Amino acid sequence: MNITQVASATHEEVYRVEDAACGLIGFIAIHSTVLGPAAGGLRMRPYAREEAALTDALRLSEGMTYKNAAAGLRLGGGKAVIIGDPATLKTPALLHAFGRAVEACEGRYWTAEDMGMSPADMAELAKVTRFVAGLSDGDFASGDPSPITARGIFNAVRRVALHQFGDADLTGRIVSVQGLGNVGWNLCELLTEAGAKLIVTDIDAARVTAATETFAAQAVGLDDIYAVQADIFAPCAIGGILNEDTISQLKVKAVAGGANNQLAKPSDADLLAQRGILYAPDFVANGGGIINVATEVLQIEGRVEWVAKKLVALDDTMEAILSEAEKQGVSPAAVAQDVVAKTIKARAA
Repeated sequence: MNITQVASATHEEVYRVEDAACGLIGFIAIHSTVLGPAAGGLRMRPYAREEAALTDALRLSEGMTYKNAAAGLRLGGGKAVIIGDPATLKTPALLHAFGRAVEACEGRYWTAEDMGMSPADMAELAKVTRFVAGLSDGDFASGDPSPITARGIFNAVRRVALHQFGDADLTGRIVSVQGLGNVGWNLCELLTEAGAKLIVTDIDAARVTAATETFAAQAVGLDDIYAVQADIFAPCAIGGILNEDTISQLKVKAVAGGANNQLAKPSDADLLAQRGILYAPDFVANGGGIINVATEVLQIEGRVEWVAKKLVALDDTMEAILSEAEKQGVSPAAVAQDVVAKTIKARAA
């Protein structure tokens, strides 16, 4: 196995990981350890090029620094990606090889599941590295973080509804959900229980069919989700989907979802604001999952109660951000960045 350091002007450490024997090519990006060990999930996708995978790792790891700070966690930001289709390339040998790369970081980076990964995969990694969370078994095992992630996003959806419609009640509200993976599916369950009506899309046609049957949801095409008439848009798939083209199509009053790095570029937050669309900063809205994982990394006693309190605090942070943005007449994204910067500076002092 070859582990090669990649030069970076923005990150503390970046590594390219390759093991030809099992077909492994991936990256580990450690953005910041100012607040504590860098923590962030392992994502596996069939990236078209290595450059795309590296860019994703860099952006996601930076987002984890913001997410962990916003959630009030003693963790820095990191992320890892593996290039390849998890349905065909993922094997125990590949996971063990990547696990050894994580172990080589000697605790500066802790991994957990993300897109294309599961608690079972984390168990495979745990056979070769101590620095893995999201396990199903163990003294501090936190399990699948998806339900907690979805709960935090659901809180964010209710929060933007309160600001835009004057009521957090979602009865009869139309929410368009992009992505029906573990997080998106759990969010759909919560939204349906709250009385919302759903419009959904996903690359997996079977998943879409199941959602129409389970949630009485309306299904639309992948590119059609942006132009549907709805109250709130909840992107829960890949990042970078909010750009000049898609924002111009939106017919919603708010965006609150689980995808990381939803904005293609920072200025896209201003485009949303100009159109009167309230944006719940993604690294605050989707912080529930890392809160759950943190109980394992930090070995927190009384996990359920601790997570519940942290989710309340995260919702309070979102409220403070939205209120301050409204007061200043700016995008919530700018306020959220300022909150994170101050948090990191205060703790680093």
